Amino acid sequence: MPARPYILSETNWEAVRNTRFEVAILPWGATEAHNTHLPYATDTMQCDVVAAEAARRAWDAGVKVVVLPTIPFGVNTGQREVPLCINMNPSTQLAVLGEVAESVQLCGIRKLVILNGHGGNDFKQLIRELQPKLSLLLCQIHWFRCVDPKPYFVEPGDHAGELETSVMMEIAPDLVRPLSEAGAGREYPYAVRGFREGWAWTQRRWIECTDDTGTGNPQHSSREKGRQFIDATSQQIASFLIELA
Repeated sequence: MPARPYILSETNWEAVRNTRFEVAILPWGATEAHNTHLPYATDTMQCDVVAAEAARRAWDAGVKVVVLPTIPFGVNTGQREVPLCINMNPSTQLAVLGEVAESVQLCGIRKLVILNGHGGNDFKQLIRELQPKLSLLLCQIHWFRCVDPKPYFVEPGDHAGELETSVMMEIAPDLVRPLSEAGAGREYPYAVRGFREGWAWTQRRWIECTDDTGTGNPQHSSREKGRQFIDATSQQIASFLIELA
């Protein structure tokens, strides 16, 4: 497969020094359990694919965009009891993001888009702290929220449900175990009404809110649904990149 000039890990010094990149994308995933049927790298793998496809479409439209290597660790403080869910604290993310952004800024790129693939990550406050210190624009996209999932899925789910399972069926079918082996993805609701309704918030303790680490029923998942959602999402993000550039 030929190197894609918009994927930093595949390109080379000769190409990079001769390209005036306008926008950099920093995909940010996680390493965590996804029910019994999806791999631990689900969030990271999805970020890889969506970032690359959105960048391809933007590149084909004339935008010089570059995708940085995906960061595979996210905020998983609520999953500490789940074996090998790797946690990166928000304060660590702040340090990592600051140093990556400085490196991007030094080479003249004026915009950095954080493409987030993990529900536990939220870079809004990190951007608020870093932006006054930087001349480049920082922004974030939660890729799984930029298109309404309801037209595509019966019940999208929050974690390892129909949405994520369908996407993984499309991008890494060999790593998806049969749905007959998947847990039900039942989520135990909060006892306190404000938490249940979403106008009050606290961190969920994962081993208390689910039996199988999933929250969302994966049984209606299909590869075709995943393909359609990736297509719609990638086009939405590509349009944003073109406008931003």
